[in-house]
Amino acid sequence: MGNAELRSIHVHPVKAFRGQAPRQADVEPWGLAGDRRWVLIDPGGKVVTQRQRPRLALAAAELLPGGGVLLSAPGRDPLAVAVPEPVETLTLEIFRDKVEGVLADAAAHAWCSEFLGADVRLVHMDDPARRRPVDPEYALPGETVTFADGYPLLLASAASLDALNSLIARDGVAQEGPLPMNRFRPNVVVAGTPPWAEDDWRLIAIGEVTFRVAKMSGRCVVTTTDQSTAERGREPLHTLARHRRIGGKLVFGQNLVPRSTGTIRVGDPVRILE
Repeated sequence: MGNAELRSIHVHPVKAFRGQAPRQADVEPWGLAGDRRWVLIDPGGKVVTQRQRPRLALAAAELLPGGGVLLSAPGRDPLAVAVPEPVETLTLEIFRDKVEGVLADAAAHAWCSEFLGADVRLVHMDDPARRRPVDPEYALPGETVTFADGYPLLLASAASLDALNSLIARDGVAQEGPLPMNRFRPNVVVAGTPPWAEDDWRLIAIGEVTFRVAKMSGRCVVTTTDQSTAERGREPLHTLARHRRIGGKLVFGQNLVPRSTGTIRVGDPVRILE
């Protein structure tokens, strides 16, 4: 394991939008700085993701100084959205959790709604104190998350993706592979480990920062969405169902919770502590 290293970092400023791949990122207790601090909601206050709207794969968000975002999408002029003043918050629902956020301006709502062809609003989590608890079944006291699905970070292994693509080529749905890593929307990608080695990790260090490995990541329909076309297929769920069904879930990757803070950088060594 001495050659394990951090191959890439991925920050998604707006949940469900395409993100960025910086060379380094600051690790906060609730995830990477700037990751998934913005989200779309429907008129009922429920979070909108690629689960309901695969077209979101075509939209991109870039972090701006101060925490704002630059939105872009095919056929649309880019729009810079500033962090809204927290004059008034609203309650939104994400996976049955209730959390507070602050509405962006009307121009942001119009841009997102016109792109999706649906009535949505853009919301910012202005204060990390508003974040929600990690799944209590797998959390330690005080662990929290912003608008990510359930945990502060998602780790994926390059070797495991290679192994999965070999399985897809062998007995998966024809012509649906190989799949790129962006199907799984990880925060950190590790290289130099054996396939599926991450199944057994409990505590790791990436550079100077340590992370608790909370649980395997159960995968959903978003992984079947081509992130460059927004078209859906059957892979990787078809093959995961045959080879990676663990605890009733189709799993790929590991959910992480930071045990310390600091900066991680592409090329950092990855050490398995437990």
